[in-house]
Amino acid sequence: MLRSVLSAVVLSSTLLLSQAQAMSAPPPTGYTETQYPIVLAHGLFGFDAILGVDYWYKVPETLQKDGATVFLTSVANSNSPEVRGEQLIAEVERVLAITGADKVNLIGHSHGGPTTRYVASVRPDLVASVTSISGVNKGTPVAETLSQWQNGATGFSWLLENLGNTLAGAIDFLSGGGYEQDILASIGSMTFAEADAFNQQHPGGIPATACGEGAYEYQNVRYYSWAGEKPLTNVLDPLEVVTGAASLFFPAGERNDGLVGACASRLGMVIRDDFKMNHLDEVNQTFGIHALTDTDPLTVFRTHANRLKQAGL
Repeated sequence: MLRSVLSAVVLSSTLLLSQAQAMSAPPPTGYTETQYPIVLAHGLFGFDAILGVDYWYKVPETLQKDGATVFLTSVANSNSPEVRGEQLIAEVERVLAITGADKVNLIGHSHGGPTTRYVASVRPDLVASVTSISGVNKGTPVAETLSQWQNGATGFSWLLENLGNTLAGAIDFLSGGGYEQDILASIGSMTFAEADAFNQQHPGGIPATACGEGAYEYQNVRYYSWAGEKPLTNVLDPLEVVTGAASLFFPAGERNDGLVGACASRLGMVIRDDFKMNHLDEVNQTFGIHALTDTDPLTVFRTHANRLKQAGL
């Protein structure tokens, strides 16, 4: 009788242990384990997290699960790429001090594209690679039109500056940034003329042709990019009102994700510029709502981390 009871206890313990192991998270595979830390840089009106809402929704967790070391950064959400870039340099130096790494892999979304490019240009010793996700690398008609309206109407300029900086300040306060905001500098930097001037100063990865690829490597920094081309992807996403409305600023027939043109986003090695994603889908916003029939944004991030790993980065 005692032997039967003991056998039952052992069997029950074994089953419970097996169940617990089955329910626990699988061990990292190393698939995303890059040599250098991955540092994520947000775009215009961006942040790391606000009241439980993540800008990079599930991206850090997805990459970390299989071995990557990932850091979120926060810079002025509205300012020029030079100002934001200097702030990002300080963030990168902090990451290097924490990890003991020699360099980082920078991934920038939207206005984070020129911001990360600035860092790589002035401090290439700190950067192993730059990846631009729908970066405003050659300007955008959205900023061009807003700039023209601003210059043509005093009332609109006042409204744009005050409402824009109020929103930027609120985002900065809620995310604990503490940075000075300048929406007009941010918009101005994304006009065609100012983007071209910026590219002359910081040419790494910029294509010489309208819709080509740029140099894959410049000053020992590798350059990559990807983007979407579908402003509206899921009717359940309330923020598609932004990408849908902004897409109206583009000339008929120009491929865009609602805020940045597909060709204008190209930098270095172009992974793809035709994902069925809008400008927010590309970083898995809003709460992961995206087109159900196209690639999951998190899969794109995982695959790219493995690409960096295979390149020794």
